[in-house]
Amino acid sequence: MLNILLDNGHGEETPGKCSPEWPDGSRLREYEFARDIVRRIFDRLHARGVVAEIIVPERRDVPLYVRANRVNGICDVAGKSNCLLVSVHANAGGGTGWEAHTYRGDSMADRYSALFYGKAEAAFGEEWRIRKGSADPADPDWDSNFAILRDTKCPAVLTENFFMDNWSDCRFLLSEEGRERIAAMHVEAILACIDYHQTHADR
Repeated sequence: MLNILLDNGHGEETPGKCSPEWPDGSRLREYEFARDIVRRIFDRLHARGVVAEIIVPERRDVPLYVRANRVNGICDVAGKSNCLLVSVHANAGGGTGWEAHTYRGDSMADRYSALFYGKAEAAFGEEWRIRKGSADPADPDWDSNFAILRDTKCPAVLTENFFMDNWSDCRFLLSEEGRERIAAMHVEAILACIDYHQTHADR
């Protein structure tokens, strides 16, 4: 059984983690977006009988070492190979599209992230750029030294869901349709990871 651990990025007091204020007065705050998406993912997984846990139920910005400790405590009980951490974020920096990150080097996280990329291509690829860190279809994600990836014991995939400082992307992130599609894509990817785990983890 693969235990799904859901991490929602940042907190309501985290400085700078928001979009510009757009001419219509709207603004996206990353902590709210991440918590909304994670709750939607959790509810859909729970309805399917999938074992899932929200690592940060708080609205405040729980430090990364606390997040990692919470994940690792679950790994110590369930076994690190029986857990998958999914950390949900919105991107910034002037780009557009969807991407995912894993920790440096080759690991089971890369197998899982490839499944995420496949589901993202299917969900968004005709409309949006799917940003890849590698041309290798078996390892398309970005290798990153993020603490939530580095300091957790289990495979971990961090998703960057479109750019909150790009008006077109941000409008999608603010919309009900966009949030439903993003949550649904994550659920499909997680279900694919569960299937992969069942058939490959012990090999």
